[in-house]
Amino acid sequence: MSMMSDSVAARLAATKAMQRVPTAKAEIFQQRGFVAKPLAEALIALIDAGRRPSTIADDNGDAAFRTSETCDLAAHLAEVQAIEALLTTLSGIDPAYGEPLQGQRYAKGQEFKPHTDYFTPGGRDYDRYCALSGNRTWTFMVYLNDVEAGGATRFKALDKTFQPEAGKLLCWNNRHAPASGETVGGVNPATIHHGMKVRQGVKYVITKWYRERPWQG
Repeated sequence: MSMMSDSVAARLAATKAMQRVPTAKAEIFQQRGFVAKPLAEALIALIDAGRRPSTIADDNGDAAFRTSETCDLAAHLAEVQAIEALLTTLSGIDPAYGEPLQGQRYAKGQEFKPHTDYFTPGGRDYDRYCALSGNRTWTFMVYLNDVEAGGATRFKALDKTFQPEAGKLLCWNNRHAPASGETVGGVNPATIHHGMKVRQGVKYVITKWYRERPWQG
């Protein structure tokens, strides 16, 4: 298994039913039907049972910047192990590089304003969050349900918007593809994205982030 961005992208591109999103600005992929309905429903139940207000690493003073709820999903649960196994098989990334799985719940009117998943090098809290395990590399996000209205994920710099669809996987490299002779690329500002407001209904997703080095908490 690997955590190198070029091998992950090549593996995803070779996966049946996986679609690489047509843009030269970022490595981003989607696959419909990645998670079956029974597993998605089980994960939704776990999120509902353990949700808490979401937080952000760097407080920017905007209390409405991230208004969703988050659930830390315990690694010993069978449902969590099932989705982790799917992600490991798909990506080929050593599980040691992964952060614990999280679930998010967006009720009507809730959103996560435009942000990047990586921590900005030199930022206020960069050393605090990246000293041990390094920065985030790949993001894997799965929509667990259909949403009546709203709740899309918009990548403004890529001019791409993805609608929530039960079971659909969306994944992207938070860094540039490495140049010739490099092992990793720098962080990619074009991956800034907006979890747009839910207009009607509720949106559930699970998110898995991977790091440059094995996860140490």
